[in-house]
Amino acid sequence: MLAILEQIFPYAIAYTIPLLIVALGALYCERSGIVNIGLDGFMIVGSFAGAYAITQFQDKVPEGSNMHLWIGLLVAVVVGAIFSLLHAFASINLSANQVISGTAINMIAGSLTVFIARAITGTGNISIRMGFVREDIPILSSIPIIGKLFFSNTYITTWLVLGILIISVFILYKTKFGMRLRACGENPHAADAAGISVSKMRYIGVMISGALSSLGGAIIIVTYSGEFNGSVAGLGFLALAALIFGQWKPLGILGATMFFGLAITIANVSGLVPALNSMPPVILKIFPYVATLIALVIFSKSSQAPKASGEPYDVKRR
Repeated sequence: MLAILEQIFPYAIAYTIPLLIVALGALYCERSGIVNIGLDGFMIVGSFAGAYAITQFQDKVPEGSNMHLWIGLLVAVVVGAIFSLLHAFASINLSANQVISGTAINMIAGSLTVFIARAITGTGNISIRMGFVREDIPILSSIPIIGKLFFSNTYITTWLVLGILIISVFILYKTKFGMRLRACGENPHAADAAGISVSKMRYIGVMISGALSSLGGAIIIVTYSGEFNGSVAGLGFLALAALIFGQWKPLGILGATMFFGLAITIANVSGLVPALNSMPPVILKIFPYVATLIALVIFSKSSQAPKASGEPYDVKRR
């Protein structure tokens, strides 16, 4: 059993990290009071922006340098934050239905990026030459069992995202900004009465969500994918499920994304693990989605979503 776990765990981490950063982005958005089901769209925008930026810089950096990959991730973050303004404007200024706005984001992102990619490459796909290489963490990778599971064959983006997770825990629960953001999602009327700009905080929440979700899409490109093709295989919706499963809490989201990452791994790399070859391929392929449904059914009754999440707030009408 341990041997099987050691085989699939590096793949599970690779699938978990994009889910984790996207779910963290959704956390900021929903804690501010805005529902965001456009995560898939933001991931697609990020994967496109990151892939395109990398192809533009990969021939201009010194050989052996990863600078172009970091530039691609940064471009994805900036483009995602800007693109999220569409959702923020519709949800906050126009008081539009936030579910419909998020659905529109998903539709626009997929169509627009593929159209632009076809205009650039003629095929709709954008491939990068090489992404980040898996590496062992010195000393730590030598620790029995734990070293092979967590510190061997890891991407540097894994530690980037875990760092963002730690920072997010501090920001949300130990700073004035985090308190104000959560107040806008729980009771915007009280927040407004206390002098907090609900609209401003919600705009920031949505923009952080767009930035982190797009970063998740770009991370897929620079780790295990290597090519933009206009799709992220519905990972944005799995990240949304992880947000709910994790009860809108950073550490809960970490556990939920690890569960879903392991489920995706079982579905995608089962052919590389002899012990899983005896199971019907169909069952393994649908396993992540069945596991998602079961998890949501089990935890839906104890849901602790922000009380004002999804409810438009207009200062002029209060």
